[in-house]
Amino acid sequence: MLGGEGRVIMVSGASRGLGLAITNRLLDAGFTVAGGARNPQSVGGHERLTVDRYDAEETGSGEAWVSAVAERHGRIDALVNCAGINPKVRVMDEGEDDLDRMWRINVKGPLRITRAALPHLIKTGQGRVINVASLAGKRVGSNVGYAMTKFAVVALTHGIRQECWESGVRATALCPGYIATDMTVGETEVTREDMTQPQDLAEMVDVLLRLPNNLSVAELLVNCRKEAML
Repeated sequence: MLGGEGRVIMVSGASRGLGLAITNRLLDAGFTVAGGARNPQSVGGHERLTVDRYDAEETGSGEAWVSAVAERHGRIDALVNCAGINPKVRVMDEGEDDLDRMWRINVKGPLRITRAALPHLIKTGQGRVINVASLAGKRVGSNVGYAMTKFAVVALTHGIRQECWESGVRATALCPGYIATDMTVGETEVTREDMTQPQDLAEMVDVLLRLPNNLSVAELLVNCRKEAML
């Protein structure tokens, strides 16, 4: 298993929800974390934490963040793409503004950051990319728009694995069901107590980052309930 000391992990969406839980877990585990958030001042301080502004909707924002991290730390060992939104878009809904925004944030954002970070990840010989997808990327529910973007995130993950395997980069699509964060406030299908807790899922990210090159997980499906399809 790989260690955490000295390794620099980029985490998008680091100011709240699962991104914040992952950031805190990795700091506790000895990693150096470079967080990305639209409001960097909202993220608490730590001696091994730096936070830069990152807005997935702004062209060039992800590339600027990667450049800042590489210049500051001299290396990038892993990228955790966690930032995302989930407005409800159904097949019969009129308009495409919410769908377009999800594509920009949920899909194009991770793609652009990954492109920028890959030269640094390849240089380590054991770079890691964890894309937070969703079980919605494995089956479709009432929010078909969100599912479309998460299907794309899973595809992006396999594309990274295909293109960068020989360079030592390993990518995982982390596909959770309901997580007790602000993204699921108002959901009634599962109680908050029964949802997966973000701190527990953050521990799974810690494990994925420690796996050696010859123990790679392509997709990790995590559920808080029994589903026949999954």
